[in-house]
Amino acid sequence: MRYKETINGRAYVIEASSVGRDRWRAQIARLPGGRAALMPFYGATPNEAAGQLSAWLTRASRTQ
Repeated sequence: MRYKETINGRAYVIEASSVGRDRWRAQIARLPGGRAALMPFYGATPNEAAGQLSAWLTRASRTQ
């Protein structure tokens, strides 16, 4: 599953994939020529995993 999010003016594509029974992993989608060094986030559903990553990106991208 893919989710498109705009967080603090920056566009992200989050991918969620099944890694087991009731276990999903969400990470920023790797774009051609881009890097994907961000750690994955896990949840019981794809929405939960993507929501945790989205919440972390929101906190991490806040201006001081």
